[in-house]
Amino acid sequence: MRTTLLILTIIIFKTSFCQKETQKLSITHLTKDFYIYTTYGDAGGGQMYPANGMYLITNKGVVLFDTPWDTTQFQPLLDSIKQKHNKNVIMCISTHFHSDRTAGLSYYKQKGINTYTTKQTDELSKDKKEPRAEFLMYKDTTFQVGQYSFETYYPGKGHSPDNIVLWFNNEKILYGGCIIKSTETNSIGNLSDANTIEWIKSIKNVQTKFIKPYFIIPGHLSWNSKKSLAHTLSILKKYNRKNNQ
Repeated sequence: MRTTLLILTIIIFKTSFCQKETQKLSITHLTKDFYIYTTYGDAGGGQMYPANGMYLITNKGVVLFDTPWDTTQFQPLLDSIKQKHNKNVIMCISTHFHSDRTAGLSYYKQKGINTYTTKQTDELSKDKKEPRAEFLMYKDTTFQVGQYSFETYYPGKGHSPDNIVLWFNNEKILYGGCIIKSTETNSIGNLSDANTIEWIKSIKNVQTKFIKPYFIIPGHLSWNSKKSLAHTLSILKKYNRKNNQ
């Protein structure tokens, strides 16, 4: 009986340990050469919350969009990409200055990866003592990396003063970061640097500029819905009606 209990205890411990380990980093294929990676950070009170990033495999190397939130996963992400695709990360773009987007910039810069943010993000990162990129974008920019092209777009203030989105026109992928809320949540989230009035205008700007995206990737939680932009507007309007009367 004691032996059985011991075996069960070991199994439960191993299962629990593996669940905690796998929770640190997950990689999901989105479409073609696009992958979503998810890491976890403390959203307050010790609650671990998922943050989505993305990477793109090109014939020149891998482009990373945002960095892991979990500082222990900077290198494991690189290792996983190398093992899975036999390619190195050559470039990283962060979509705003918060740590769930920029935490790994200094680390990746030291690894010889070209790191990018907007000038506005860099100014906020410097002021808030967050990691900073090596290269700056002073306006909306179109990149051509290998066989893929994509553009950055600043729609206006929202979740943060500097939040940008990325658009992959051929694939109709909108990578929104934290300006877009997942349909999995009805919470407006972190408002420490937000402007909820301007945020509505900014979402409408995104809707006008990028028509009928096939994939919409929010900064947190599920990306399975095409209704995330409309859902974000709904959350913001409810919040503003309640708090800005």
